[in-house]
Amino acid sequence: MRDAYDDRAAAIRRWRETGAPVVGCVGADVPVELVTAAGALPVRLAGDPGRDRALADRYLGTGLDPSSRSILAGLLRGEPDLDLLLVSNDCAGSLRLFYTVRELQRLGVEPALPRTHLVDLLHLPHRTTTRYNRVRIAETKELLERWSGRRIGESDLAEAVQQHDEVRRMMRALRRLRTADRPALRGEEALIAIGAGAALPAGDHAGLLDRLLCAEAGLPRHDGRRIYLTGSAHDGPAVYRAIEDAGHVIVADDHDWGDALADPLVGEPTLDALAERYQYRGPTSARSSIHARARQTAATAERSRPDLLVSYVRAMDEAPAWDFPAQREAAGVPAVILEHRRYGELGDDALPLIADALGAARPKGEAG
Repeated sequence: MRDAYDDRAAAIRRWRETGAPVVGCVGADVPVELVTAAGALPVRLAGDPGRDRALADRYLGTGLDPSSRSILAGLLRGEPDLDLLLVSNDCAGSLRLFYTVRELQRLGVEPALPRTHLVDLLHLPHRTTTRYNRVRIAETKELLERWSGRRIGESDLAEAVQQHDEVRRMMRALRRLRTADRPALRGEEALIAIGAGAALPAGDHAGLLDRLLCAEAGLPRHDGRRIYLTGSAHDGPAVYRAIEDAGHVIVADDHDWGDALADPLVGEPTLDALAERYQYRGPTSARSSIHARARQTAATAERSRPDLLVSYVRAMDEAPAWDFPAQREAAGVPAVILEHRRYGELGDDALPLIADALGAARPKGEAG
């Protein structure tokens, strides 16, 4: 599992040995089922805090979330090796990245960049949004068919939906391991288990998750104060590791590199079902109301029974800070916000702030 997470390039190389193409995906709104049904490998692109962003910053500027800038830096270096790039409109950073790549291609400045298309799905709870998304989903299907030279038939789509939904079911099953009275899975371990699928065929990822779930009885149990981590997304484990190395256990999160990827299922193998699945994908700060985020927080807190809600807010990603007051009230437990964090870093002041907040919190299960 750890190898698949740490060395995604190796997984891509193994796939390329089959002669099949690789499609890069930016954001969680790219319908990976269609990519799989077209016979290609969907690869979710992640940033890297240690990657040199100097050239990307020349094109994007430094006033944008560094995760998006890091993804562009990788693309400019040909990392990973892609045949096609699909960028979702899931946040401002992704949209800016798309327009920058297209403009660089138009100008001929970076000719090695892959062919790039936007997947513009919306998330308002209206039937007009569903109809809009249905058109965008159909356009993406037709694009993949033209590009691959392969028609996506009903059986192709049915098999792809089944594979990706099976992965989501197993991600849901991981919640039981994380939220037990003595968790069998730390937050970092869950993040790695979920993120291992970023460059794996869905069937292979499901196999790894199944082996992990089957090994539950032999997994060590973890003690420590229970943390629900919300706020900015984490495309790497450094922040989780820093919190858990201090003796805490992250029993829940709600971002789209973590537990939020599990919901909802597609169900029926139709374009209509795909349109609705991505329309109603779990709320994020970038595209959802404060009320929706608070509702999500209440449900997650009820399921995971945290001692503390921690909102980690990355610099250049200020939207989660607006959600925090309503989330704090909805969670029903003490809460602390960590603002203006450097990409991939917890910050020297964070653990004392967490410890202070936990000092006022009664451990779950302690008698009153």
